[in-house]
Amino acid sequence: MLLKDADAEHASQPTLVDPEQERWVRRKIDFVVLPLMCLVFFSQYLDKQSLSYAGVFGMIEELELHGTQFSWLGSIFFLGQLVAEFPAMYLMSRLPLARFVACTVVVWGGVCMCLAAASTFSSFMAVRFILGLTEGAVSPAFVTLTSIWYKKEEHPLRIGLWVSCNGLAQVIGALMMYGIGHQTMAVASWKAMFLICGGLTTFIGLLFFFLMPAGPESAWFLKPHERMIAVQRLQAETEGGDQTNFSMAQLKETTCDIRAYMSFLFGVLLTLPAPVIGFATLIINFLGYSKFDTMLYTSPSGAVQIVFIWLGMFLCYFWPNRRCAVVIGLTVVPLTGIILLFALPLSAGWGMIVASWLASVISNIFSITLSLNASNTRGNTKKAIVNALFFVGYSIGAVCGPLLWNTDHAPRYREGLILALVSWLVFIPAVAAYWFSCVYENRQRDLQVIESVDISERVMEVAGKDLTDKQDRNFRYTV
Repeated sequence: MLLKDADAEHASQPTLVDPEQERWVRRKIDFVVLPLMCLVFFSQYLDKQSLSYAGVFGMIEELELHGTQFSWLGSIFFLGQLVAEFPAMYLMSRLPLARFVACTVVVWGGVCMCLAAASTFSSFMAVRFILGLTEGAVSPAFVTLTSIWYKKEEHPLRIGLWVSCNGLAQVIGALMMYGIGHQTMAVASWKAMFLICGGLTTFIGLLFFFLMPAGPESAWFLKPHERMIAVQRLQAETEGGDQTNFSMAQLKETTCDIRAYMSFLFGVLLTLPAPVIGFATLIINFLGYSKFDTMLYTSPSGAVQIVFIWLGMFLCYFWPNRRCAVVIGLTVVPLTGIILLFALPLSAGWGMIVASWLASVISNIFSITLSLNASNTRGNTKKAIVNALFFVGYSIGAVCGPLLWNTDHAPRYREGLILALVSWLVFIPAVAAYWFSCVYENRQRDLQVIESVDISERVMEVAGKDLTDKQDRNFRYTV
């Protein structure tokens, strides 16, 4: 139900919101919007992670994979996602975002089920490519959706919550594969995993379609006066909600913004080490553990991810304007894991298992980096482009990274570990440079004389306008 014209006009007025009413409205948003986003992100990561489980449960032997073919099954997905990013960027700025995302989720669920029908390396590659095409829009769209519903200081916690579902998917996915593997079925257990994951995804996509509102002004779970509060509380810092126009001026501005290119670089550097998450399962299996023990020992990796995601959110809560410092500090964990995988002997057993868990701790860094994108980019078109650039880099890293993880070099995978180590060592100074650019720009703006210092005047100036972070000189970048 949309606001009536009179209500909408009243909602656009720059009135101060009662803090207690705002907390109540935010709590209602958290109970509807966040669970829907978490469900979609859970199903997306479950689909991705199921490939590594299928490798342990006979897919490699049945498809007669060798050399880098298994790696290519991981890379081709992200090649499809890379191809989809720019069309998705345009469609996200032209179509109602929530409906667009829901439709892609339903389609990708159907494609995931088709993986069970693939019987050769080439057919599996084709379906994985299409799967990447259908999933390409989800993550960048979620960053935009978070900024539509939440204020800047609320981004780290909310993004951290839906990214936590990566870890949850690792825990539940491994246990699901453990249970499926013990059943006697008409199809191979790895094929059954794809069928179950695809069916679950389709169901979640339908829920998202019918339950996810387009924005605060049309939220079915809020009363009319609560919708006005939800809109008013965001007026001072958002770009006017989910717009459906593409701005060439914002496109030009983005091409001249160094932070847009750094966002792309972050996407590359964060995903070049990511194959260790999928190959950790194969590492454990190659160490001599049975396929069922491998699932049990892989499952805690997701729990470790969740712990560090929440640690990152905790640190961002207490140091809200020190996100870059938190990110740099958190890179110590996967760096330690990579170094241990290099240094420990293969006979170390549990030492190698724990090292693989630590090396896989990437989602916490990923979530905080995404929150910087959400907080430091304004303008509907610009935000869509910057988010797409991040995930283009993400896709490029995800395509190239697995190619150095050759199953013929198991279980040490030395070339892949070297790539992961170098990526983290480059990522740290890159974040420091981003930090410096934000601090420098904030200081330049602080030196300017700002005529409108009253908060109500500032809200009146930007309310409902599709301004970018460069156009609004009162805007300050989060560091």
